[in-house]
Amino acid sequence: MKLETHFIDINCDLGEGIGNEAALMPYISSCNLACGSHAGDVETINRVVALAKKHNVGVGAHPSFPDRANFGRTIMPISFEELGISLRKQIDKVAKACKQHEVDLHHIKTHGALYNLCAGDKSYAEFITDLIEELYPSTPIYAPFNSTMSRVAEGRIKVIYEAFADRNYEADGSLMSRVKPEAVITDKNTVFEHVITMIKDNKIKAFSGEFISARINTICVHGDTPKAVEILKLLNEKLNSNAIKIQTVI
Repeated sequence: MKLETHFIDINCDLGEGIGNEAALMPYISSCNLACGSHAGDVETINRVVALAKKHNVGVGAHPSFPDRANFGRTIMPISFEELGISLRKQIDKVAKACKQHEVDLHHIKTHGALYNLCAGDKSYAEFITDLIEELYPSTPIYAPFNSTMSRVAEGRIKVIYEAFADRNYEADGSLMSRVKPEAVITDKNTVFEHVITMIKDNKIKAFSGEFISARINTICVHGDTPKAVEILKLLNEKLNSNAIKIQTVI
């Protein structure tokens, strides 16, 4: 009997100083490009956009708190005005590179502490939605399903629902804190089992064993996860054998 075909976008955070973009690019369909504040620079942005165009990979801006010292993974107590100035400059760097290479800015995905704040804090979710609606109203945002970010943005900007292949979840649907040793999943077969449940069952398995219902359009593998290339290669092979096609969300 022929298997029913499923479709999923596989995204990866790139331009963060690891230098593995060329190896990762054949196995993904969209990428989130560091904008120079938690990592990256203009030269790297241009190089990765060119690579993405070559591999037909959607390019997204991956803005963060302006905090290279903590890789954008710590909340910065700065005003929305200061943050807004920084985010505009960050996103514009990627948008400019996309224009130069004649590709569209496919999406925006906040990074690290800012991503987690937006997922649960209405004031940050509204701030990000206002900013995107003003500057890039036709550009979607990646956000977790049923998060504060997705609920605030829905109906105002397009939301692409995201889950994480290489991260463990708490029972409430939040990502497990990186301070916990179990936060990052590095075993490639465990990652595949995590992903196949997301795609076929529309559920995320929490570390506690509970299941969280979710709509998922895109699944992230972090570029700085140990053995990220091996993980993505296995995902491609096993998803293909399970009649799951990897493609960019339109």
